[in-house]
Amino acid sequence: MTDIVCIGEPLGEFNATRGEAGAYRFGLGGDTSNCAIAAARQGAKVAYIGALGDDEPGRTFRTVWAEEGVDDSHVSTHPTAPTGLYFVSHGPQGHLFSYLRAGSAASLYGPAQLPRDLIASARVVQASGISQAISASACDAVFEAFAIARENGVLTAYDTNLRLKLWPLTRARAIVHAACGMADIVLPGDGDAKLLTGLEQPDAIVDFYLKLGAKVVALTLGHEGSLVATPDRRQRVVPIKVDAIDATGAGDCYDGAFLAEYIRTGDAFAAGAYANVAAALSTQGYGAVAPLPRRADVEARITQEAAGRA
Repeated sequence: MTDIVCIGEPLGEFNATRGEAGAYRFGLGGDTSNCAIAAARQGAKVAYIGALGDDEPGRTFRTVWAEEGVDDSHVSTHPTAPTGLYFVSHGPQGHLFSYLRAGSAASLYGPAQLPRDLIASARVVQASGISQAISASACDAVFEAFAIARENGVLTAYDTNLRLKLWPLTRARAIVHAACGMADIVLPGDGDAKLLTGLEQPDAIVDFYLKLGAKVVALTLGHEGSLVATPDRRQRVVPIKVDAIDATGAGDCYDGAFLAEYIRTGDAFAAGAYANVAAALSTQGYGAVAPLPRRADVEARITQEAAGRA
């Protein structure tokens, strides 16, 4: 049985280094692909759904997914549409993104291409706001995947990941709220959630998503940690101190680590504490994928933190 099935858009990444001007490191990104790799590095059995171009970034994805143990047998290759790309620059306000993704292979993906048996037999199906923002057909594919999952008793997880360059806020709110209403686990980021809900306080934000029907809400709060809530309990998870270099994939790492640990333990609060450490460790290198920690790294840091508090 597959533990986690992720659906969305893989993206080739050009990440600016802080040394030579105009120098970039090539890597891989895309929020749900990052989540898939992060979960696989925690020991989960993961598969990906989507489409790639018949190009070098697409072939690189397949190589890396194979190395990471992510099943790509349900990822199609489009004969003419490209794999999307993005560029990361770093400034006083953090990392900034620029995208070349219009007409990408993933944006042409639709409900008819979904592997229904894979979805129906998984333990969790994960998608994001970006998965739906890239096109109407991709949006419908996520709704259909969630419907298949729910019909078969499979958990659904959704990261609200908001990119206003992809769609206007009014449409984003309507689609994201509808998807969250179909999600068992909602994984919002604080900044995105404030725009989507119009609320400022973390407790009010998690209440909003719980009222939509979520069984678990894990709200990430950047350098302030996270807030994990169920209808009966909530807990603030304090951050750990790290020398952060690049936070490009930290939220995606949190998602993958959270889902892997939640599947393993059935405890949302243990999963939140685990994911908090994993996400912090992921900021210690450049790029979305390379710094993603493995289970041994996370467990070692958890042990270190516990020893420091003793």
